[in-house]
Amino acid sequence: MTPAAHDAPAWLADDRRHVWHPYASAVAPAPVLPVVGARGTRLLLADGRELVDGMSSWWAAVHGYRHPVLDAALHEQIDRFSHVMFGGLTHQPAVELCRLLVGCTPEPLQRVFLSDSGSVGVEVAAKLALQYWQGRGRPERNRLLTIRGGYHGDTVGAMSVCDPVTGMHQLFRGYVPQQLFVDRPRTPFAEPFDPTDLDQLRAALAADGERIAAVIVEPVVQGAGGMWFYSPAYLAGLRQLCDDHGVLLIHDEVATGFGRTGRWLAAEHAGVVPDILVLGKALTGGYLSLAATLCTDEVAAGVSAAPGGAFMHGPTFMGNALASSVALASVRLLLDGDWQADLRRLEAGLTAGLAPARALPGVADVRVLGGIGVIELTEPVDMAVVQPAVVRRGAWVRPFGRLVYAMPPYVSTEEDLATVTAAMVAAVREQVGVPA
Repeated sequence: MTPAAHDAPAWLADDRRHVWHPYASAVAPAPVLPVVGARGTRLLLADGRELVDGMSSWWAAVHGYRHPVLDAALHEQIDRFSHVMFGGLTHQPAVELCRLLVGCTPEPLQRVFLSDSGSVGVEVAAKLALQYWQGRGRPERNRLLTIRGGYHGDTVGAMSVCDPVTGMHQLFRGYVPQQLFVDRPRTPFAEPFDPTDLDQLRAALAADGERIAAVIVEPVVQGAGGMWFYSPAYLAGLRQLCDDHGVLLIHDEVATGFGRTGRWLAAEHAGVVPDILVLGKALTGGYLSLAATLCTDEVAAGVSAAPGGAFMHGPTFMGNALASSVALASVRLLLDGDWQADLRRLEAGLTAGLAPARALPGVADVRVLGGIGVIELTEPVDMAVVQPAVVRRGAWVRPFGRLVYAMPPYVSTEEDLATVTAAMVAAVREQVGVPA
């Protein structure tokens, strides 16, 4: 990869003047690093520096960058066509992808609705649940129940089930629908389950079950809401309570699907299956935006029995042929490879590399599950200190809140993991004022 350093100053100035980056101020933007190339686990900056990517481009690029199989899938498809509308038309890449997703997810999930992003996939799931109850003659069942500490996306319906107090969307409280919340489970992933964790959920379903359409959760791992890993036994109890009250269960596995927690789906840690499942991020290996919302035949029948006889959602780029083709190649790469061994390697490397942070003052917790490694601080991360400190040490992670965390590509080597974790620990040392 050859840096285009001579181009960087001009377009960086245009970036600062015109480009609005996510979760950033338009009038006082934070510095951004210009990327001019990427291959494997490396990001190449305009000044010639290389960074080991510890983020998988927000958890999506599980195969790394410029993977020859994924590149070839896109080249082959673009020689046929890049996109056609999915209303009234269909094409082989989307059909094969849906068949593959049904084949690699639990048996009751038979129907697949493709959309543009994880947030939209969550919107689709919520609308499926509400329209299902319309079709079953129970329109009063129009509320969602969820647990605090969650994050499900930035669109309106998705925002409504993000944490209303500690989440990112407090500014929109008067705009988003008001849903029902219970406290998140307190029992950590690997500890004996405290059954009282289910008490609030049980009470909420007993009190409001007749107006609840569905419960939506991120199984086992609450991602952008705090990287909290909770007991799989909670999921099993939740599934039983939903069955007892006739409430649909939605699993948001946008972040955790395709092996990130060490299981193909995070819900496998609990041995449970939802009525509706949302997948995204790693679906295309980080190449293009695509999500899939799967549901059971029972849900599909209820939705189709609602007035109009059709599901009322239709993204313009639904079933995009390029995205479907690269997703098909990405999922097959995982299924044909040894992703379990990759995740064991990631878990071992993250565990060993982050262990020194446990002894640092100001560190509340260090936790690892599969390909997720987290250092949780007692105070908010000082981005002006931590982000440059990580970059100086040749790595890229993107902290938020009180968390310095990594979700590296599955192809990361032991050397890659050592670089990323050492940079994270050193950056935390700088924030808390402990000499190296």
